[in-house]
Formats: sequence, C-alpha cells, structure tokens
Amino acid sequence: MPFQYVFLWTDMLFYVLIILMVVGCTGGRKNMMLVSAWQYIFRRPLAMFSLVILLFFMVIAFLDSIHFYPLLYVHDSGSVYATRVQSLLDFLVAPLGRYTTETYSAPFKLFIQPITNYDLCIGIVLSLLKGLLGFLVVFFLMALMLFFKGGRHVSGLFNDASWRAIFFAIFYICLRVSLSLYVSHYFYIFGTDKVGGDVFYQAIKSIRTGMVIGTLTTLLMLPFAIFFGTIAGYFGGWTDDIVQYIYTTISSIPGILLIAAAILSLQIFIKNHADSFENLAQRSDARLFMLCVVLGLTAWTDLCRLIRAETLKLREMDFVQAAVVMGVSRYKIIIRHIVPNLMHIIWITIVLNFSMLVLAETVLSYVGVGVDPSTMSWGNMINSARFELAREPVVWWPLLAAFSFMFVLVFCANLFADTLRDAFDPRGSSSRT
Repeated sequence: MPFQYVFLWTDMLFYVLIILMVVGCTGGRKNMMLVSAWQYIFRRPLAMFSLVILLFFMVIAFLDSIHFYPLLYVHDSGSVYATRVQSLLDFLVAPLGRYTTETYSAPFKLFIQPITNYDLCIGIVLSLLKGLLGFLVVFFLMALMLFFKGGRHVSGLFNDASWRAIFFAIFYICLRVSLSLYVSHYFYIFGTDKVGGDVFYQAIKSIRTGMVIGTLTTLLMLPFAIFFGTIAGYFGGWTDDIVQYIYTTISSIPGILLIAAAILSLQIFIKNHADSFENLAQRSDARLFMLCVVLGLTAWTDLCRLIRAETLKLREMDFVQAAVVMGVSRYKIIIRHIVPNLMHIIWITIVLNFSMLVLAETVLSYVGVGVDPSTMSWGNMINSARFELAREPVVWWPLLAAFSFMFVLVFCANLFADTLRDAFDPRGSSSRT
C-alpha cells in the first residue's frame, strides 16, 4: 500500500461525532418541532452563510484527522514507510508547509521560488478561474440534487436570499482556497516564525485543534449532563440531592488547577511508559485527548443545571402526567417525552459552548497547561507571539494569523448560535408561525 494508516484517539472520536451528526440529522427529519426550527434557521441568510463557513472548517478538520505513514520505497524484504505522521490535508495542500527559511520573514517579503511578475499575474488569474470552475461544479451538483429531490429550478434558488447566501459563501471559499494554494507556492502569505516555519500552514493546521476541543469536549460532556440532569429533575428526592451535591462539588473545584494536575500526571505517565507511544503524534494526541476529557468532565455542570430545571417543569406537564396514568414506565417517559423536549436547550448550549471552548484552549495554551507545544494550535501561536511582540522590529504576523482564523471561526459560531437560540426558544415559537 502507498501508505499505512495511523489511528489516533481524537481521530476516532471525531469520526464518531460525524456519524452521530449524520444520524441525528437523518432521524431529526421525523420530528416536526426540529423540522420547523431548522426551516426558521434556513430562512436566515446570515445564519446560512455562517453555517457554510463552519462546515468548511469542519471539512478541514476532518481531512486533517486522517493520519498515515507515507510509503518511501519498496524492496525485497518489504515496504519502508516514513517515520513522520502526515494527514490527508498535508497531502492535498502540498507543498505548503514544506518550505522553510532560516528565521523570521514578513508576509510576502521573500520568494519561495523565483517567478516573474507576468507569470505571477497569469498564475493568479488561472487560479481564480480554477476556483470559479470548482464553484460551478459544486453549484451544478447542488442544483441537480435539489431538482431531482424537490423539483426546484435554478432561477428559484437565486430568488431565495438564503440560497444566495449559501452560494456566495461557497463562491468565496472556492476562490480563496484556490488563490491561497497558488500564492503559497511562491510567497509566505503570513510570513515565517523564529525557526522559519510557514505561519499560514500553522494557522491552517490549528483548525483541527480548535474544532477537536470545541466538538469532542461537547461530545464527552453531553451524556453526563443529560443523564444526571434528567434523573435529578424527574425523580427528585434523594436522587436530586446526590446529583446536586456532585455538580456543586465539581463546580467548586478551580478548573485551571484540575487541568494542570491532569496534564502534569499525563506527562509523568508518558515519561514512564514511553514504549506505549510509537511517535510524537501519539504523545501530542494523548495530551489533546486528556484536555478534552478534563474540560468535558468540568463543563457538563452548567448544562446539567439547565436540564434539571427544565425537567422539573416538564414532569408536571399534562402529556407526562397522562403517560404516568397510562402506566408507562418512568424510564420510557424520560426517553420518549422528557429528552425530546430538552433538545432546544441542548442545541443552544452546544453551539454557545463551542465558542467558549475554542477560546478556552487559547487561554490554557497561553498559560502553559493546554495542548502539547508540538501541536499546532492558535493558543500556542499566540503564546509564542507574546515574546515576539517585544522584539525590534515587532514580529506581528503570527499573532495576526492566529487571531484572524480564530476570529472567523468564533464569529461565525456566535452568529449561528444567535439564530439557533431564536429558532429553538419555545417563547419565540409564536413569532415564527
């Protein structure tokens, strides 16, 4: 084989998350409340534009989560693979990230390889045409799918503001990706760092770290929040007292100290069991996984409180009391009647927590208890940039690159969260009809 797969813990959890999202979207089509809420979201052009950007970041994170050893050569005794783990994203954006300089270089200051101004202009035009061609292919496939599925024509799509926003976002992404990949062959778009590494490549690779922190932490905290919140609110009594004691105790522990203790314990474990980790990627991934676990174990308490309060209200509703009178078991009532009516709180909390978790990784890496220093993340870039701002002349481009990418992700997530909150808020249901 031309490669040898490498499965990391965060990779497998990320695959599980994507499968759950697909299953949830497929199964949610039968729930009229969810369908009505998503129809409301789809009628908001700004929300759809933000959703396309978020999905684009998700695709980049997915491509960067497919790891393998590339094949070097084959001889009589067998195949020889490289010792450095690469991802599918590295293969697609190659040779981005492979060029280095000796030290700092400002954006667009150095040529990676010589090229005349005429050839550069021609190349930029051709890259834009390639981006336009990519957009037309995506547009044609989407239009064809919508025509056969719902009988919608192209003219009707452009008359809809939401579809115009979707196509504009795809058009922007296609042009931007095509142009960036071409220019990165000849220039360092965001310059280079102290050791001559491409800052633009580091910012792109940091997308996976931000998405993993924001999504996997949510995936790990949801079971605890839903389970403890529903049983505390529905059963009450001593069950409620125990659950309140648990999440009150966890909330009283300073999160930064718990994370620091977990990371230091993991470092000692890795040092004492070095044979269990084949390469640097697995060691870095173990620290990232531990950070997700600790954040998940400490972040579920707020959602648990909300679910408990909502369950206390739902258990007194007429449809729940009718199910009790009819002899339905309490566990079936929780699964069939309580949990589906909690989804609006869960959806809203997931999207709002995503932005906070992405920012939390930045803060934790800044203070030195975040992801491994060898892991590319916006937090590590900002942590390194604080020393570079004191240089003369000031090295500002690593901070700008990390801030730009993080700002786009968090800003789009917050815009989408606002619309999601309006869509799933029961108090606003009358205004949507």
